[in-house]
Amino acid sequence: MALEDVKALTFDVFGTVVDWRRSIAREAAALLGAGKGLERDWNAFALSWRNRYQPAMERVRSGNRGFVKLDVLHRENLLEVLEEFEIDGLTEAEIDHLNFAWHRLDPWPDTVAGMTRLRTNYPLASLSNGNVALIVNMARRAGLPWDAVLGAEVARAYKPMPEAYLSAADMLGVAPAECMLVAAHNDDLKAAKVAGLSAAFVCRPTEVADEDQTKDREPWEGVDVAATSFEDLADKLGC
Repeated sequence: MALEDVKALTFDVFGTVVDWRRSIAREAAALLGAGKGLERDWNAFALSWRNRYQPAMERVRSGNRGFVKLDVLHRENLLEVLEEFEIDGLTEAEIDHLNFAWHRLDPWPDTVAGMTRLRTNYPLASLSNGNVALIVNMARRAGLPWDAVLGAEVARAYKPMPEAYLSAADMLGVAPAECMLVAAHNDDLKAAKVAGLSAAFVCRPTEVADEDQTKDREPWEGVDVAATSFEDLADKLGC
């Protein structure tokens, strides 16, 4: 696949575009720590919540459960995490507020500037397992310049199901190979390539740990381009 043949860029969001771990830890600390006077490891809280993400979606992918949007899965998982960390007594409104922390994630420092440059040459679309309201609210808060919000809720399929990738290319009016997925996760990129998309790896070395993160430190050899940031990707794509 020649890079000059790429006509649209799609993006994984959690971990690639935004720093979910620090953002969730910040929100939990504000509501439960400062707000309730609780002392917990809020980084561990964020990781535990995120670790339930794939198993929850797998029940949908496997057909054991009908499609529900990610906000629903996140809330169900949050109730389990609150129990794990022995946190009770929250009102329904407080639980909803914390659940919607996923709508308030902070972008990585290079995200907005890099996306703005990339958008000069390409339409940009989210290709996320996040639901539409989540991605829209996040974008408005963080200034993310999407041209379209696509992904699981639109396709009614969670990545890495091929329908999620192929529907994005179809909705953007391009052939799968002309649609590039930008992601920090090699598993996501491998699935995109199997579906026929092009793939760009962007390293996020502190997504799950401040130090010594081992997974996804290097790109899978099958990617079409690898970059250290969105600004670096813009350089490599001539934006």
